[in-house]
Amino acid sequence: MQISYNWLKQFLPIDWEPARVAELLTDLGLEVEGISEFESVRGGLRGVVVGHVLTCEKHPNADKLKLTTVDIGQEEAVQIVCGAPNVAKGQKVPVATMGTTLYMNDGESLKIKKGKIRGEVSEGMICAEDELGLGDDHQGIMVLESTLKPGTPLSEFIEVENDHVFEIGLTPNRADAMSHFGVARDLKAGLRQKGIQKELLTPSVSNFIVANRSRKIAVSVEDHNLAPRYCGVTISNMIVQPSPHWLKNRLKAIGLKPINNVVDATNYVLHELGQPLHAFDADRIFGKEIVVRTVEAGTPFMTLDGEQRTLHEDDLMICDAEKPMCIAGVFGGINTGVTENTRAIFLESAYFDPVSIRKTAKRHGLSTDASFRFERGIDINNVEYALQRAALLICELTGGDISCDVVDLYPKKKEDHQVFLTFEKINKLIGQEIPRDVIKSILTSLEIKVKNVTETGLGLSIPFYRIDVTREVDVIEEILRVYGYNNINFDPKLHASIATSSRFEDHILQNHVGNLLAAQGFHEILSNSLTNPEYANLMQGSEQDEVRIINPLSSELSVMRSSMLFSALEAAAYNINRKRQDLKIFEFGKTYHPAEDGYREKGRLSILVTGDRSHESWTLPSRQSDFFYLRAVVEQILLKMGVEDYQTRHRSGAEFSEGVVFSKGNTDLVSLGVISKAVQKRFDIKQQLLYADFDWEVLCSLVARQEIVYKPIPKFPSVRRDFALLLDQDVPFSKLEELAYKTEKKLLKQLSLFDVYTGSKLPKGKKSYALSFTLQDETKTLTDKQIDKIMNKIKSAFEKEVGAELR
Repeated sequence: MQISYNWLKQFLPIDWEPARVAELLTDLGLEVEGISEFESVRGGLRGVVVGHVLTCEKHPNADKLKLTTVDIGQEEAVQIVCGAPNVAKGQKVPVATMGTTLYMNDGESLKIKKGKIRGEVSEGMICAEDELGLGDDHQGIMVLESTLKPGTPLSEFIEVENDHVFEIGLTPNRADAMSHFGVARDLKAGLRQKGIQKELLTPSVSNFIVANRSRKIAVSVEDHNLAPRYCGVTISNMIVQPSPHWLKNRLKAIGLKPINNVVDATNYVLHELGQPLHAFDADRIFGKEIVVRTVEAGTPFMTLDGEQRTLHEDDLMICDAEKPMCIAGVFGGINTGVTENTRAIFLESAYFDPVSIRKTAKRHGLSTDASFRFERGIDINNVEYALQRAALLICELTGGDISCDVVDLYPKKKEDHQVFLTFEKINKLIGQEIPRDVIKSILTSLEIKVKNVTETGLGLSIPFYRIDVTREVDVIEEILRVYGYNNINFDPKLHASIATSSRFEDHILQNHVGNLLAAQGFHEILSNSLTNPEYANLMQGSEQDEVRIINPLSSELSVMRSSMLFSALEAAAYNINRKRQDLKIFEFGKTYHPAEDGYREKGRLSILVTGDRSHESWTLPSRQSDFFYLRAVVEQILLKMGVEDYQTRHRSGAEFSEGVVFSKGNTDLVSLGVISKAVQKRFDIKQQLLYADFDWEVLCSLVARQEIVYKPIPKFPSVRRDFALLLDQDVPFSKLEELAYKTEKKLLKQLSLFDVYTGSKLPKGKKSYALSFTLQDETKTLTDKQIDKIMNKIKSAFEKEVGAELR
């Protein structure tokens, strides 16, 4: 929010340096993020002086140029080449001297230098209005009053306003400070705390008089919950034209573009008092009637920006007897806007329900100065005053007359908040005792009424416009920010709470697994939970499994993701398209799903690898990321989390061309596999992608039930034996592993597959596995006889169950 210092001083006379004011505002909670300088005429007309044209002759080498000599208050006149058709001898004109920089209306800048134009020396520039930034006229040069003295700076005759503009990072709770008056009100309280007594100067409306009653417009409100207060008045006999310079300068200083005197006046009062207003062309109000109501869903409506919008059944509209004219509190309609032909207006000032306005603005993707204030909550008791203030200003600027009595529909008055503040609570929360007379002074300066005083506390009445102050602690915060956080003494003791947390908490486990992956060269990503609804088709999903956004930012971000896969694929595609083909990424996130009682979210961990897992060097060749690499990473994570005795099964589907699922009992833990070509094609990725998806919540619940078991390191040696087996092609290693551990449960410690061979030297449909078996007895050394017996048992089981043969 931008606040003009000159404008602020109209409410609160103060001569402090802007930096000092900014410091006090920041201490009061209105954080000033920056201060910028504003000049009503860019460059401040520096270097532009009054010149007297002594001679004016035709340029010897150009038909459309004039050769002039001009007195600019120096010892000798200067020669200037001028192309304006109206330049003549004897005129007083604005001259930009050499070295001057001109800032023109089109945004361009021009530095004046001595030069030659068609062979003749030119030592300055005689300027037109638009070249000085004073207007739009470029038909000819400006001609000044003949009484002006040559060499006099032009800025002495043309008022140039210099201002400082505060950029305030306003927090959403401070709706009361969304205006120059609101900021001045806070500043007054801060000054009083420093012993400086200043009174707020508010614009008077005592001369608000109804000139005639020739333009009465009937007003009705169908739902007073949506529009608790609605005021209006008509103004006739107006002349719509550009605003005076003082008003333009106020609006330009805070970044607004002047339009005309009526619209500028409503914008001025909005930023002055924080009350949005809207002016309707009274001649375009059908039936001379205004109805505040909702309309049927699907009703088309064209707003001032020329865009056709489809209305929702909950959108509050300002209508005439026939049609909608304005989206209440958000944006006006194109058919009733004020134009240069407008001669009478209906001026609206209202209080609309903040929740309704917020939903409507979000629904239509609109954010205006009006909706910004309405959706945060304005001062309902300021509605009529702001209307009268704006009406008087418009009459002053347009020459109009107030043509009806003020309509004020306010059936149920909003009451101020009542709070009882105890001194004990103040001291306890602040940690320091503040004198009671100081507390009362601060509250009074904030317009909080002290209704009664007791030994224990104060009975307070909080103004309705302070929507964020409803509890005792809120009042204490108000006291503290005005008293000054810097004035609270430091406690010589450091008080701290020691937080106890389980080692199985989600964030702790995430750190452990994240560190494990990072140590292996993985990078963590963080992606958007909103995703494209088209992705569901790639997984053969249905709309029933989607959580749709009511007011999406775009059609590509209209559903909550039900899978982490596509977030990883978007990241992969982005990197691959930028020549980063070797990727190892992971993400902790959530997926979202509909449920019988609403919606539910699930914690997930996703891992994606593609390209080389390690770069080539002089000692090692590059190695491609493959299915077995990713599986090893998955098993490391399960081992890290203490999850054992899991089973695996084959899996394929829309997203995986081949894959495997790790499960424990009937619960799936991890799915991993090779991404299918169809899915890769959707993201225009040609290289192989491997992906793993963990059900993080299930894993965390398993970890929490795990008990750490410590065993001493065996004193006795282990023994290795190898088998080379001839097997059918369809026999998986997992089957052999299951059989081996089932046959020898006690002494078999490890089984590994260290070689696989398929080729023409083997019978058709056969393959060769080379297995290593590690045996160990923790109580004694194994003998050859025991070892041979165990290996024969395992061999027999392989032959019987899977038809294996020793090679």
